[in-house]
Amino acid sequence: MKATAQHVVVIGYGPVAARLIEGLLPAVRCGDLALTVIGEEGAAAYNRVLVADLGVGRTTAAAMNVSDPAELVAAGVAVHLAARVLRVDRARQGVLLADGTWIHYQQLVFATGARPVIPTLHGLNPDPAAHAPLPAGVIALRDLDDAAVLRSAVERHAHVVVLGGGILGLEAALAARDEGAQVTVVHHGAHALGRSIDAGAGHTVAAALRARGIKVVAKARAVGVDLRPGPGGGAAFAALLQEDGDPVAGDLLLLSCGVRPRVEVAAGAGLATDRGILVDHQLRAHHDPQVFAVGDCAHIRCLDAGCPDCAAGTGPAGLIGPGWRQAEWLAGFLGGGAAPAPLPPEQAAVMMLKARGVDVAAAGEVAAGPFDDVPGQQVSVWADPEHGKYVKMTTRAGVLAGFISVGMPRTGAELTLLFERGSELPADRSALLRLDGPDAAGALGGAGTDPGRTVCRCAGISAGAVLSAVAGGCASVPEVSAATRAGTGCGGCHGALQELIEAHFAPV
Repeated sequence: MKATAQHVVVIGYGPVAARLIEGLLPAVRCGDLALTVIGEEGAAAYNRVLVADLGVGRTTAAAMNVSDPAELVAAGVAVHLAARVLRVDRARQGVLLADGTWIHYQQLVFATGARPVIPTLHGLNPDPAAHAPLPAGVIALRDLDDAAVLRSAVERHAHVVVLGGGILGLEAALAARDEGAQVTVVHHGAHALGRSIDAGAGHTVAAALRARGIKVVAKARAVGVDLRPGPGGGAAFAALLQEDGDPVAGDLLLLSCGVRPRVEVAAGAGLATDRGILVDHQLRAHHDPQVFAVGDCAHIRCLDAGCPDCAAGTGPAGLIGPGWRQAEWLAGFLGGGAAPAPLPPEQAAVMMLKARGVDVAAAGEVAAGPFDDVPGQQVSVWADPEHGKYVKMTTRAGVLAGFISVGMPRTGAELTLLFERGSELPADRSALLRLDGPDAAGALGGAGTDPGRTVCRCAGISAGAVLSAVAGGCASVPEVSAATRAGTGCGGCHGALQELIEAHFAPV
């Protein structure tokens, strides 16, 4: 190692930290950089987005791994697993671990991610520092241990109660039901996905859930959990208690009430926080040029009160794609090479429900109705609730400003493409609906044929890059993923990747 090498310490060892470490490895191998990684879990970095898939048996822990600690150690990286950071001393530029280890740094990166929100219910202990914060039979589906509990419940066809009507809760509910569990979804709002879609789409989604055999309890106010003696003698979940309504009995309670950025250590070190650790457009913490943050714990808001990019920002997106892009940029910034181009602001996120047979996509302005008198705004709605289909398109000056698509996967893909590009809709909006009809071959086909469209939103991989990999010999989704990184994030693009592969080999 060179005498001038800077020591970078990374707190956190999740998928975003793993991408940052991967980008820094060349500088570590050539001695330009010293690197220390501190992970709170005993396992190596894995793709946390796929924990629900692991819990229902659709993937394996090995397939979720995104980093190899042995490889990092061989390259010269110091790796601390099952290590908890007690505090950060910015004055002395050091990190103190719970076991007394002191680690000095020149640059410090927080990649601590987010923790699940544990609702305040009678019978639960929401303190994340508690030795046993949740009783037996209650999980937040955030780590490998939670996945093992869900897997056990699914294998014995137990009754799973999901508290929360957000995207992660619905994905877990649908997956568990597909694999044989009994499932009830309980949520507070009038309809599911209330933060992302309107009432018409929400009722369409609820009908699709019920058609799949999932019981839905809406407008519920949970107040506590009923516990019974468990197999080991301790208390275990028996039912979810409501303020008004009968208890919802079950064998497992899956909490899906959102996440909150993990900023406790950063706040304890005196760093400014809001919806995350406040950083500028170089991911540098306010008033400390040696500290950075990436991923779900980073809230980009610079010190310029008039910055238009910051005015439009809402904090961490909760998606793996933006975190990966931040990690790749920061690796270039810290790696000692040529200074990277400025980190571009993230586009408005597209919400996509990843489930077999229930396709939902939404983004932008979705609240207005077709007869609302809003200057410059036009809204088109098409609904077929009997068959689980619903589409809403909101435009300003003909440009798509927001949309919802339920049960219309090809229409949703085309609308996603148009929204991300800020494109105008066709004069005949029904042409978009025909993409999912029997005459799809004669309808618009931009979403399927454009090589420049983004197929994998997490890794930012285009259809053209996927087709090039297929032409180069990749004949399966895993091979395409290994060659391009497409499909290594949330997994929602696997169907599109398979379609591109099949389209390439169709002439053969």
